[in-house]
Amino acid sequence: MKEREIKAVCVYSASSTKIKPLYNKVAQELGHLMAKQQLTLINGGGNLGLMRTVIDAVMEKGGKTVGVIPTFMVEQNWHHPAMSELVTVENMHLRKEKMAALSDGVIALPGGCGTLEELLEIITWKQLGLYLHPIVILNIDHYFDPLLEMLAKATEEHFMRAEHTAIWRVAETPKAAIELLYTTAEWDVNLRKFAAI
Repeated sequence: MKEREIKAVCVYSASSTKIKPLYNKVAQELGHLMAKQQLTLINGGGNLGLMRTVIDAVMEKGGKTVGVIPTFMVEQNWHHPAMSELVTVENMHLRKEKMAALSDGVIALPGGCGTLEELLEIITWKQLGLYLHPIVILNIDHYFDPLLEMLAKATEEHFMRAEHTAIWRVAETPKAAIELLYTTAEWDVNLRKFAAI
C-alpha cells in the first residue's frame, strides 16, 4: 500500500494543567512515537499542559519541534523555552494559519475551547478544500464522544453531508493515530470535491 508523505504533524492540545494523568501519559506516548517516526511536531509552542508534554516528549527522544505563537504570549512568557524553533506571529488567526501551512497532517488531543475551535476550523478548511491533509481525532478515554455525536447529529439533520464525515478519522491510541496519518487508501478520495459540496 502506498503511503502518503508525512514529515510534520500539527498537534492540537490543551494548556490546562488540572487534568487527569492519563491525558499526559498518552500525550507523552504520542510525542515519543512522533520522534521515533522522525515526524516534526508543529504546535502552539506553549509551556503548559498537554502542549508542553508533547513538546518535551518529542525532544526527549531527539525529535524536532516547531512552535507557532503570537507575540503577546511570548511577552507573557507563555512560550516553551527550549523548542527547536519558535515562530512568532501577530495574532491567533495567523497562528492557526501558519500551523496548518507547516503541517502534513493534524492530530487532535483533548482540550478546551481553543483546541475544539482549532479542530473544527481545520475540519471546515478541509471541507472547503483549503487543507488537504489527514485529520485524526485522538479520542482518549472517550473524551471526544460528545463532539462526535454532535457531528453525527449535524449530518443526520442535513447540516452536513454524509461525505463530510470522511474528512476526519478517529483513533483511540497514539499508535493508531499515527498509522491513520499514513493510510493513503483511506485518504486518497478526491478531497477537492468537498469544496463543491
